[in-house]
Amino acid sequence: MKTRLSPEFTYQLFALLIAIIVVHALYVGVIRPSADAQLQSQMALQAAGEDFVPERTLAVVIRDFEQEACFILLLWALAIMAYKGRNSLREQQLLERSLLDIPEGTTLLPEDAREYSRSLEALPSREKDYLLPRTLLSALQRFSTTGSIQAVSDTIREQCEVESDRLDSELSMVRYIAWAIPSIGFIGTVRGIGDALGQAYKAVEGDISGVTVSLGVAFNSTFVALVLSIVIMFCLHQLQQSQERLVLDCQRYADKHLLRHLVAH
Repeated sequence: MKTRLSPEFTYQLFALLIAIIVVHALYVGVIRPSADAQLQSQMALQAAGEDFVPERTLAVVIRDFEQEACFILLLWALAIMAYKGRNSLREQQLLERSLLDIPEGTTLLPEDAREYSRSLEALPSREKDYLLPRTLLSALQRFSTTGSIQAVSDTIREQCEVESDRLDSELSMVRYIAWAIPSIGFIGTVRGIGDALGQAYKAVEGDISGVTVSLGVAFNSTFVALVLSIVIMFCLHQLQQSQERLVLDCQRYADKHLLRHLVAH
């Protein structure tokens, strides 16, 4: 049987490919030529023995391969979080709609649950997969079969807890990226220090240009990686806060618009 890729996996795959193409094109066409020209100019001045202060321009700071990889991962993580944030926003919008048309003061008996389930079953397939309709539908079905208000309350709580765990587990890739970016920065640090030590004999002879460039690679890669990891972690915590708020709001919605109307025999 043919396996069908999920829309989210397809989106993430294309987001990664687009991030690689865009970032690499910028590095090849703009960043590295500009940085190389600046470094060559500074090395020429240094070789001539002139007194000057090297400029740490943005192109020089982010010119190396480690920084390029970090920016690719940054864009990929932001794309993943944007996708999940959009879904969370759509689910939040459902909270403003009246999914259960139960008039104020009306009591709901177990035999009435099927009637109120029809409005939820008539929702578009995409909206039926959202947390709030699934929770309400499961609660009505449980009330119809058991007639127990406590069982309905347990169902609502279980659905919200499972959804909270699912949302948290789906952020594992973003957490991995947030860990990988500083690691790539440290790889650049080790590479730069290794190159600098390999050119120590030139520094002894009076030519320190190679050593300074290599040390620049070491410190710039770590600096860029740590800054980007701060950006990712901020966005990740904002997304987690939004998802946690969604789960709590769905539970309150079910309690307010369904649970308080239920009456058991």
